[in-house]
Amino acid sequence: MIWPFKRKTETRAASSAGYSAQMIHARTAYITGTGGRAELTATVQGAVTLWENGLSVADVDGTDLLTKRTLAMAGRMLALRGEALFYITDDMLIPVSDWDLSTRLSRPTAYRLTLPDVGGGKTMTALAGEVLHFRIGADATQPWYGTAPLKRASLSADLLEIIERALVEVYGDAPLGSSIVPMPETPETDLTDIARGFRGSRGRVLVRESVQVQAAGGPAPAQDWRANDLTPKLDDALMDKTLDQARDQINGAFGILPGLNNAATTGPMVREAQRHLCQWALQPMAEAMAEEATDKLGSIVTLDTLRPLQAFDAGGRARAAVGIVQALAAAKEAGVDADTVMKLVGWGDE
Repeated sequence: MIWPFKRKTETRAASSAGYSAQMIHARTAYITGTGGRAELTATVQGAVTLWENGLSVADVDGTDLLTKRTLAMAGRMLALRGEALFYITDDMLIPVSDWDLSTRLSRPTAYRLTLPDVGGGKTMTALAGEVLHFRIGADATQPWYGTAPLKRASLSADLLEIIERALVEVYGDAPLGSSIVPMPETPETDLTDIARGFRGSRGRVLVRESVQVQAAGGPAPAQDWRANDLTPKLDDALMDKTLDQARDQINGAFGILPGLNNAATTGPMVREAQRHLCQWALQPMAEAMAEEATDKLGSIVTLDTLRPLQAFDAGGRARAAVGIVQALAAAKEAGVDADTVMKLVGWGDE
């Protein structure tokens, strides 16, 4: 047979953020015994959902390319990978599944992109001006790469994964609700038959007659009839408290206040948690995305998540508006310039 390709050696990209590198890291973690599956937990997926849905409702001004679907996809990629790349076309943004880049003076100059498609991705090269590269958590050693919150808080992510995996194994394999009575000294064949009778009896009390007696004869000892519970005691391990603390740490890494998932949370606390997420996580990220879009799309682009998510005290804002109107009316009656008054209290255009 003739080799159908001219090059017999396949060369992989040296990127540490591409799909190939992630697959290598995942395989390494599997071989070394480290799962790294914290992103499969409901805690992480709930935080990711808040990110992607919060960005998807943002007000976009200056371009039609950043659609709701594109923003939601960018939010999910940023939450799980720390980066989101889109190839710019005339009428849409195409998401990039894998990429490699070259830099000059710490700034990307060209990309080797893999665009997803049914039946296999399409590989192409593009200049930096043709690609929207959103990233969060950039480090000074590699400012062209972003890092996901789970990567920055890997110890907390591993703790959450280990606890939830342990609970899954306990509830899946442990004999919960089962009890056993000590058995007499009987032949192995009889013990095998008795053991077969325990099969499929999870959660039942299995009673067997015992004829074991004392060495000198007499009735069977009382402890011979004492049943032993096989349910593991998870209270001693404090699994519930440790799980709650791990969840709070992961939510904190995503900018979510722990009180949002507290069972005793009230309405005001929920609103404060939503404002905190929007003001300290989503809006700064949206500002960085708008800056990147402004540089690449040739027009001034703005992204606002505060207004759609109502990330402000509506009652306080209404009271402030009433106070401002009254102050302007008083300034007009006194013959004072309203613009001067507003600038004195820091409410001017500057």
